[in-house]
Order: sequence, then structure tokens, then C-alpha cells
Amino acid sequence: MHLLVLGGTGPCGLQIIEQALALNHSVVAYVRSPQKLPSSITQNPALTVVEGQLTDRDKLSEAMDGVHAVLSALGPAVKNGPFHPGDTPLARAYALVIDIMRSRDVKRLILLGTASMKDENDKFSLQFSVLVSGVAIFAHNAYKDVVAIGQTVRAASEDLIWTIARVPLLTKKPEKDYVAGYIGDGKIGTRLTKAAFGAFVLHELEANEWCRKAPLISSP
Repeated sequence: MHLLVLGGTGPCGLQIIEQALALNHSVVAYVRSPQKLPSSITQNPALTVVEGQLTDRDKLSEAMDGVHAVLSALGPAVKNGPFHPGDTPLARAYALVIDIMRSRDVKRLILLGTASMKDENDKFSLQFSVLVSGVAIFAHNAYKDVVAIGQTVRAASEDLIWTIARVPLLTKKPEKDYVAGYIGDGKIGTRLTKAAFGAFVLHELEANEWCRKAPLISSP
């Protein structure tokens, strides 16, 4: 497939790009800072890098030309959590992306989410309650933006086939094994490797097992 990746310079986005290229997909990486992409990736002839801002409709539309799906690792930077802007910039960016997808007739969107995006299938979990409450208190603007992203995607028209891959605490371990479910279901944990996030996204792209759903992904 021909894929557009957003948030490709972050660790989760790099996993998506690397694993997509390894599976022989062609990738357009729409990034703000191309110099952050490692040469091991940029030297791949199946990768096209487009520099642009998430507010630039024309550049985004150009980058989306001919793609089959949009894969996104956009999210508030952990280090900037307490200082994240209060005007939900990422949710507004997703609104623009979805609008351009509609105009380009691109129907598949798989994106990074967190446990802050509540789901009707979730059950009570003390561990996740503490995690989410901590983010809501100490990084409120980031929390507000993440919640707004979920609301924006869920409110999209029915022709958008979305999957929100919600993640717990992310680790750097290389394992790609994961389980998918919902908070409080007895099998979901509080850790996930970034490599496993990429593996889930690329598997879901082909399998379409979680269409219009927001599973929580964790390491086994």
C-alpha cells in the first residue's frame, strides 16, 4: 500500500515507518523537521519525505495524493506535557486531516491514542485510574488535547474507517508481541513497547479487526 505517516520523527512514528518499509509498503512521511529522520530510513527509495506544518492544508493535501491509508503517531510530547498549548492544536490538526481525507477519498485512519480517551467497553482499573488522573492533573492541556482527538475522530462521518490504538506506558524494549483489549478486562497491562505499537498498526492495516474501535494495546 501507499501510506501517509504523521508524527514520523517521534519514536512511535519511526517504528511505523521502519516496519511499513520492511513490509514493502511505500511511505510518505509528512514531518515538520526532516533532519530528525535517520539516514537509514531516508535512504530507502520507497520513502518520500514532505516537510510541512499540520496547519498547512495545501501541503497536507499534496502529501495525501494517492495514498491508501493514513497512519498517525501524533501526540503531545511527554517532555512538554505541562506546557502543551491549551487550544487543542492536535485535535484541530486531526479535524483538518480528516477533512482532507474526505476530499481525497482516503477512508482508512489508524492513530495513536491513550487511556485518557475513555471507551464504553472499559471497566474500572485502579492502575489506569491513577495513570489517567495523574496526566489530567499534571499535564492538563495535553490531557485535554488527547481527549479532544478522540472526540474529533469518533465524530467523523461514517465513511471514515478509523482505529484508535490506545497505549499505556511506552518502553524501548525491542519485543513486538502485544495483546489488544480494553481496560479492566484482565489481560491488558500498563506497559507496551514502541516496537509492538508499530506492529499492531501494521497488522491492523491489513487485518481490519478493530474498525471504528479503540482498543488498549499492551505487552502480554
